[in-house]
Amino acid sequence: MYRILTILLIAGFITSCHDSWHRDLSRQETQLVRKALRKADDNRKELKIALEDASHDEKPAMAFLIGYMPERDLKSLSAEFLIEDVDKAFEARDKFKWCAALPDSIFYNEVLPYAVLSEKRECWRADFFKWFTPLVKEAPNMRAAVDSVNRHVKDILKVEYNTKRKKVDQAPYESIQQGMATCTGLSILLVDAFRSVGIPARIAGTPMWTNMRGNHTWVEVWIDGKWYFTEYYMDALNKSWFLADAGKADPEKPEHCIYATSYKPTGKKYPLVWDEQANYVHGVDVTQRYIDLYRKQLTDEQLGDNELWVKVVVLKDSSAAADDSNSRVHEKVTVTQNGEKVDFGFSPSPTDDLNRLLPFRLKKATSYQFEYKGKNGELKNKTITTGDNDEEILRLYQ
Repeated sequence: MYRILTILLIAGFITSCHDSWHRDLSRQETQLVRKALRKADDNRKELKIALEDASHDEKPAMAFLIGYMPERDLKSLSAEFLIEDVDKAFEARDKFKWCAALPDSIFYNEVLPYAVLSEKRECWRADFFKWFTPLVKEAPNMRAAVDSVNRHVKDILKVEYNTKRKKVDQAPYESIQQGMATCTGLSILLVDAFRSVGIPARIAGTPMWTNMRGNHTWVEVWIDGKWYFTEYYMDALNKSWFLADAGKADPEKPEHCIYATSYKPTGKKYPLVWDEQANYVHGVDVTQRYIDLYRKQLTDEQLGDNELWVKVVVLKDSSAAADDSNSRVHEKVTVTQNGEKVDFGFSPSPTDDLNRLLPFRLKKATSYQFEYKGKNGELKNKTITTGDNDEEILRLYQ
């Protein structure tokens, strides 16, 4: 009898410990974690230890990490790894006022995560916090902190662009040890540098530019409710050599769209060109924002004395009304002159604002050819000679 009672008490104690991790969690958070734990197999114990160790304030954050964690990580990451990641992220939140002011949704998704893409999982937070805190400790706001990290990241990490790097998706210490990385590895470094000091950051990129010149990866930072793009080799926020290419992205073709990463599932995959089978990196389609940024940049630039804007719309046929959105056709338009390509872009679709047109900055009193596809896929060509006005509207018909 005594032996049976002892066994029951021990079993009750184990069950109590087994279930105690969900204290301080909502029902939804608990269900999310339980679902993740079922996928963790033999690593379930490590995840529960991490949850048990988390403080009252940290527990929902730990639940977020585990609840949305890729299966590869559920089966491999240690409690020690996760505890350090969460502890250092909260240390940044306690130290920097811009991080303390973040909504939990942004802090959890864009500061807390330990990885960005498919890179090897490394404990980088402690070193990065130590290296980058001196740069931002006197910063009056997040924008100043972003600028400081961006301008000095190369000097601190001593990693430069080089195609001789060992692989595309290098983890931070892999790039640091080699002293080299390409755009993806450099972007991972910059995201981690930002996150280490409480700045929300994520990767953005395209699997293939519409001019077919390959893929590219860069970084976005969240400041006062808006996303801005930047790079390891910084120009300025929302300014870079690639904006013209990004602004000509085709929002109706996934292979030419622009995506940003998300730790939390979005229903969309972030495309990894080096591992097309990977489906655990989540994405957000941000194509239209880059198109809008490019168009704004174009229209903000002052025209030269001999320049004008030719604004193009493609319509179904010559009887279509220009003010009928359903008559618009989303189509690639290429401008050439004497057989040489001048520029290209995509005409507005039926769902675009009627005021939106495809702008080309061209020269006055000059002949150009506009090439596009007709209804049956045939190549159509229209030649015009621009006038002396600062703006002209060109309607092309399929």
